[in-house]
Amino acid sequence: MAIRVTQNMLNSNMLRNLHNSMYSMDKMQQQLSSGSKISKPSDDPVVATRGMFYRSSLMENEQYQRNIGEVQSWLELSDKALDEAGSIMHRIRELAVNSGNTTLGPDSLQAIGKEIEQLKEHLGTIANQTLGGKYIFGGSDIMTPPYDVSAGKITTTNNSEIMLEVSTGIQVPINVTGQSVFNYLGNGGKNVFDLMDKIVNDLKDGKPVNNELGNIDEQIDNLLGVRSTLGARANRIDLIQDRMEKEETTLTEGMSKNEDADIAEVITNLKTQENVHRAALGAGARIIQPSLLDFLR
Repeated sequence: MAIRVTQNMLNSNMLRNLHNSMYSMDKMQQQLSSGSKISKPSDDPVVATRGMFYRSSLMENEQYQRNIGEVQSWLELSDKALDEAGSIMHRIRELAVNSGNTTLGPDSLQAIGKEIEQLKEHLGTIANQTLGGKYIFGGSDIMTPPYDVSAGKITTTNNSEIMLEVSTGIQVPINVTGQSVFNYLGNGGKNVFDLMDKIVNDLKDGKPVNNELGNIDEQIDNLLGVRSTLGARANRIDLIQDRMEKEETTLTEGMSKNEDADIAEVITNLKTQENVHRAALGAGARIIQPSLLDFLR
């Protein structure tokens, strides 16, 4: 049965089609102005959900890279401090060898002792090295100086490592403890500061200290061992950083493909829709009956 088409139906259909056409053009103009496929989740829930995944992953990646930067700062400063400590110990070894020269008198030995006193004092400042106000050799107790300047002793007993997550499920220690560096007891049963005290006292008494070379070498070997551990850790961190940077690039590209509008395609579609809209307006002008005013003109 044929349906009777009224003028009101024609008008309503024409207005609905014009409205849809304008809505499509508005959506494309938003894509052109924002460069994004969607302006709200309801435009495309799948794209919106994937966008949330990419953003969440990028935020995690950025945090991991900040953590890696923190780890690198600690490792680099620790390595420089240990390098300086190693230079001090090598100088002490050199002085100890010189003290064995039988031509040196008591005054010369005391002068060597005074230099070693200064070296010990400088080693104490290395033990109290800070990064951003945090003592890097204090174990997990980063707010307490591990070395007592007035007593000339290493006082920390904190041997805990500070762990930082640098990737999903991967945590690495960012510090080396003062216990492992400055409280290492060799076969002589003395840590590096106690050994230096003994050397200084012997020199002040006019005794050569070349008999302490074995103990000095033990401390030097310990420093080298700790530095090699730091170096291996730094290499691992560099590898993780490289992976994080590649992952960031991949995530950024994925997010761009997921959300960014294809500008050429959008412009083409917009021009097509404009033509459709003009055709709809032309058709509507013929469908709408002239009003009484049109006859009166």
